[in-house]
Amino acid sequence: MDYKELNDTLRSVSNDLTRVSDDLTRKAEAAMKEAKDSGELSSKTKAEVDKLITDQTAAAGKVDDITARLEDLEKKSVRRGPEANEKRTVGAQFIGHEKLKGVNASSIQANQQISVPVTNALLSASVAEGVVEPQRLPGIDQMPKQRLFIRDLISTGRTTSPAIFWVQQAGFANNAAVVPEGTKKPESTITFDTKITPVVTIAHLFKASKQIMDDFAQLQSTVDAELRYGLAYAEEQEILFGAGGASNIEGIVPQATEYAPAFAPTARTPIDDIRLAILQSQIARLPATGIVLHHMDWAKIELTKDADGRYILANPQSLIGPTMWGLPVVATEVPEFEGNFLTGAFASAAQFFVREEANVVVATTNTDDFEKNMITIRCEERGALAVKRPEAFVYGEFGTAVAP
Repeated sequence: MDYKELNDTLRSVSNDLTRVSDDLTRKAEAAMKEAKDSGELSSKTKAEVDKLITDQTAAAGKVDDITARLEDLEKKSVRRGPEANEKRTVGAQFIGHEKLKGVNASSIQANQQISVPVTNALLSASVAEGVVEPQRLPGIDQMPKQRLFIRDLISTGRTTSPAIFWVQQAGFANNAAVVPEGTKKPESTITFDTKITPVVTIAHLFKASKQIMDDFAQLQSTVDAELRYGLAYAEEQEILFGAGGASNIEGIVPQATEYAPAFAPTARTPIDDIRLAILQSQIARLPATGIVLHHMDWAKIELTKDADGRYILANPQSLIGPTMWGLPVVATEVPEFEGNFLTGAFASAAQFFVREEANVVVATTNTDDFEKNMITIRCEERGALAVKRPEAFVYGEFGTAVAP
């Protein structure tokens, strides 16, 4: 027999030995129980145990014999020369070939080529599938995520109603003045307006195989995290640019006051525009508490230098968070923001009311999920945004002309 046949025979005999050993173990346990119950073993049981012991000894002997023959073949294969018809690497066959005996660098003529035939070389195609496994990197490489921020800037509340209703002071005409004795006092007026904003639902779902979710625990947590992030990202878009109505949040930007700079400083820059917008909020008696810019615009502002090449705002070695004019700056990747900015009293002028926190629910009875062993994963939340003082927010474009 050759090496492969012996190896296959060894595998078969080893399986037989394992089977006989298992049978002997079971029969020995049964014999012990029989001896305990009746006080002695029957002749039939003794004969069966003796036969299994004999079979086990024979199988073990075959294993030892075949193992020795395999070891002998391996030793012989080590002593074989290049002429043996065995699988060797291309490099090994090249170096050991007859044509290269006695050849050195000085004996090789210019442009001389030495051709060495390669026979039965060990190539990748010769290796059975699964012998060399690909390297498995740990974890799951996830998609990059935008940094969320709006819910961190504005106040948060809770509600148990399908809508938020509040009374807003719309105006105040202050006519207070010094009044001479015996004259009529001046009259001031205060106007109010009622506001209502509906609770909306933000949701999406995901289909998955029950088997893959059961077998890959990390995939389940990843799907949960991705669904929650997708929900938060959609919420960000709604809070900023929601169109309003019965099924949408009315966002901050559509309600914000248009940027109208009070004056134009000399050599006006985007930094000046931000300060003028802060002034506009201050004049409305609602001081700004934050600034929102596009990543591109914020990078341009941070890279602004003075005549000596020193950064005006940024310090590359500083660990302090981004700020400008004493207010925190939040950069966003929303395309509509490039070239524009938003300032406002986020903490006092707007509030997000949570009706139902973001939650992930798994179901197996959606359409034909039960028949196909599929699951439906749904992530949703309910909430409402109340922009109580729209004039507290100023949204505009850099370089806006001063109103005449």
